[in-house]
Amino acid sequence: MRGRRSGAAARRPLLWLAAVPAAFTLVQLVLVVRGLGLGWDETVYVSQVGPQAPAAFFSAPRARGITYLVGPVAALTTSTLALRVYLALLSGCGLFGALWVWRRILPPQLLAVAGALFASLWVTVFYGPQAMPNLWVAYGALAAVGCFLRAVRDPGDRRALIGLVAAVAFTALMRPTDAVWLALSLAVAAVLMRAKRRPLLLVMLAVGMALGWVEWVVEAYVRYDGLFARLRRASEIQGHLGAYFAVDDHVRALAGRTLCRPCDVSWRHPVTGLWFLALPPLVAGGVRSAARTRHRGGILLAAGAGLALAAPYLFTVGYAAPRFLLPAYSLLSLPVALCLIRVWRVRSSWRPAVVALLVVAVFAHLAIQYRLLEGMVDRVRADTADRTRIAAGLRAQGVRPPCVITGDEAIRVAFRTGCASRQPGGHDASITPDGLAAAALRQPVAVLVAGERRPPAYARHWRMHPLPDLGRLTGYRAYLSPTARP
Repeated sequence: MRGRRSGAAARRPLLWLAAVPAAFTLVQLVLVVRGLGLGWDETVYVSQVGPQAPAAFFSAPRARGITYLVGPVAALTTSTLALRVYLALLSGCGLFGALWVWRRILPPQLLAVAGALFASLWVTVFYGPQAMPNLWVAYGALAAVGCFLRAVRDPGDRRALIGLVAAVAFTALMRPTDAVWLALSLAVAAVLMRAKRRPLLLVMLAVGMALGWVEWVVEAYVRYDGLFARLRRASEIQGHLGAYFAVDDHVRALAGRTLCRPCDVSWRHPVTGLWFLALPPLVAGGVRSAARTRHRGGILLAAGAGLALAAPYLFTVGYAAPRFLLPAYSLLSLPVALCLIRVWRVRSSWRPAVVALLVVAVFAHLAIQYRLLEGMVDRVRADTADRTRIAAGLRAQGVRPPCVITGDEAIRVAFRTGCASRQPGGHDASITPDGLAAAALRQPVAVLVAGERRPPAYARHWRMHPLPDLGRLTGYRAYLSPTARP
């Protein structure tokens, strides 16, 4: 009997931690995966390994970690559905693995609540099956902090040291600059906590950073004339990093925007950002609740690392995208979970009212998040159908591989058509106007133009073909080179 009870007790943490990722994966498969075409950034990442079209231009800020992650599926099939299902399953496993690292530091119930809080956000569910790096940075950061704490508590835990190196390297491979803030926060913690074998922890952080950064640095010297030149170019593309106050931009973006740049829109639905405004007091409440418990170090470091990962996007980037803060949310969910658990367990005459208020708040939060998710998914599905029709129309007009597409929204249209996307200007400049004119003599070239814009000089005598409007792009049309024959 004792053996059976001990076996059940050993399995209980696994069940607690497996239930949340399983539900997270199921929600993605049911609500998000179907009919969701590749976004702009996704198209760039997938095109690097996919056989559907030539690789899109890979700009300076990007890292190839997500391309490596999707490579096993994208290289074998052009099915977006297969890629979505693969990423949904993988993101569920990633959430489980990141939480499992913490099982010796925090109670499994707390980890399950934290995972549920993080997985309940529309931005988490929406990006779960997408080929974007931010969610994977969140998993890497959560695992890195957990491994760091385990290594501090038990200097002989070799698995924690190896996990720390792997998690930091994985984070750096996904987004090199995010990994810098993560490593800095852990390095400061190693000094302040007076951890045993402090030099070893600092070395492990440095090794993880070096392993994750090596590909990005090598590419900087091969393609961008050096590391600092690439960093400068990345800053330019991101609007010149500097001193900004973008907190209000991020609050407005939570109303259902994937990108708010420039974020000069009105805040029409304040209810969508209430949870963001409640986050600081909830985090503070969790840290205070942990102050006199054995969980103090873990909760405090999770809060500190989360704030360190959020700070660059809140105060150095002049625009907002909800996905940018996913790494911060993953870590801040731990103190928030502790705060909510303490509120739930409060013992006083007010407990029934407090519990009822908490239940209502949680259900209202979920209703808002899933209403936003539904709206986001519906818009993307409609957008996917429009781009599919545009690509089919261009192929019917003779724009078939090998071919080149340039102009407004060229990247996604070109990928669906099987063409190369090339731009003569802007962030993705990879060809000159003369180069496009020369290419038109050998293969079909399409110039996409919207509104009152005129086509470039070399294409003004080409055949014009009207296209369906694409979101805000009205008067959408293509100018087709003579080599494009229906």
